[in-house]
Amino acid sequence: MNAQDPATATPATPAADVQATTAPDTRLRAPAVWALVLTGVASFMAALDNLVVTTALPAIRADLGGTLEDLEWTVNAYTLTFAVLLMFGAALGDRFGRRRLFVAGLAVFTGASAAAALSPGIDALIAARAVQGVGAAIMMPLTLTLLTAAVPAARRGLALGIYGAVTGLAIAGGPLIGGSLTEYISWQWIFWLNVPTGLVLIPLARLRLAESTAPGSRLDIHGTLLISFGLFGIVYALVNANAEGWTSAPVLTGLIVGSALTGAFVHHGFRHADPMLPMRLFRDRGFLGINLAGLLMFLGMFGSVFLLSQFLQGVSGHSPTEAGLRMLPWTGMPMIIAPLAGILSDRIGGRPVVAAGLALQALGLGWFAMVLSTDMSYLTQLPPLILSGIGMGLYFAPSVNLLMSTVAPADQGRASGANTALREVGGALGVAVMASVFSAQGGYRTPQTFTDGTVPALWIGAGAVALAAALALLSRKGGAKHTPAAPAPDLTASDLTASDLTATDPAATATPAGPVGKVTAAR
Repeated sequence: MNAQDPATATPATPAADVQATTAPDTRLRAPAVWALVLTGVASFMAALDNLVVTTALPAIRADLGGTLEDLEWTVNAYTLTFAVLLMFGAALGDRFGRRRLFVAGLAVFTGASAAAALSPGIDALIAARAVQGVGAAIMMPLTLTLLTAAVPAARRGLALGIYGAVTGLAIAGGPLIGGSLTEYISWQWIFWLNVPTGLVLIPLARLRLAESTAPGSRLDIHGTLLISFGLFGIVYALVNANAEGWTSAPVLTGLIVGSALTGAFVHHGFRHADPMLPMRLFRDRGFLGINLAGLLMFLGMFGSVFLLSQFLQGVSGHSPTEAGLRMLPWTGMPMIIAPLAGILSDRIGGRPVVAAGLALQALGLGWFAMVLSTDMSYLTQLPPLILSGIGMGLYFAPSVNLLMSTVAPADQGRASGANTALREVGGALGVAVMASVFSAQGGYRTPQTFTDGTVPALWIGAGAVALAAALALLSRKGGAKHTPAAPAPDLTASDLTASDLTATDPAATATPAGPVGKVTAAR
């Protein structure tokens, strides 16, 4: 761990010079630089795989075959395992060593990427994507903890800002990178790209990162199993409802059992002494509102990206690269808007900015639904893309600050991790729900049937995000319900599963206070 050593002044040094020479050294030294590079590249890989596959879906379908349900699972197998195991992965690192688990998660992610690239069929690809999500869930929440431990407190804001920008770039560039690799090499290379990167990172992480633990941390295995199987049952039912029928035994079983297990998870969160997700946090109206808003926002956004990226290729006739480029006004706009939204939220408060951002996102999706046709030009598509992108940027910037204002300092880590997990769950549900509507109203048969199915799905997405805008208003105005009255507690990996997973969340620039568990120097 890199410590700061203030310079020592001699008795003969004038007072002014003493002040200058005793100023803390704020340079990023070698251990901190290594930590920033290693964790930044790892987070880039994991965040990229959230959206990189979207523009490759038509090529995957043409090569491996498969139904709409198979394409949904190609996306959701990663998102779902990532979401439900996120906080459990952080707890594993706290218990058994963060560097050790970071390396293990990286190895799982790299191996699963190779398996995905080598998949002989769609079922094998879905299985590999699920294992990828497991690796990412172990690796990602530990990146912030390892980085925080290595960087001097005076430079933490800069380091975490760079880290957040890298993660945001991965989200913004996912469709474009996926489209370019698919068009100019093959879709398999969206997964092969991770393999050499992972093989380089693994030995470097063992050599250059410090090991740390959080003695006394507990694993909530019971809660993890309940929510994992509960969400799987619900998503399975939604994905297969149109193919097998809403009243079929598998679909009804998935809905009933999944809902029961999810309800048991909620009950467990109230009664367990140290649950993965303390349900007492949701008693606060503001915390409940901003989390439900995040879930609905990602439901509408991910489901829309899933369909529109295919529309741009299958109906509009664009190549995968062209489709990725045309998505940039939406996915890339937050990189420009988020800093401005942060300034605006400081002046007028975060709640109206978040609500306005969600409203603009809803208007953008509704606009798309109104003008979508088989022969629409890109000039017609551009305004709703830009409007949706501005809305995303306005939402991301102040939403985490609103979230943190609803909980006490000791609960901020878990609150942030819960918010990230719920948004990932929203993404998985969005793909399942909107693809179900698409399948019921249209399909892949012709460009017209694809358009007929996409339009009502987009209206569902717009409605979900509009409801999110209304729920965001439940957050307390001013965002100052809780103020730290005491020094911040020691942070563990479970406390740092936060906004690093979301593009352009400026909360990544916050400077955590206090040590990060027990740290031992890397050998």
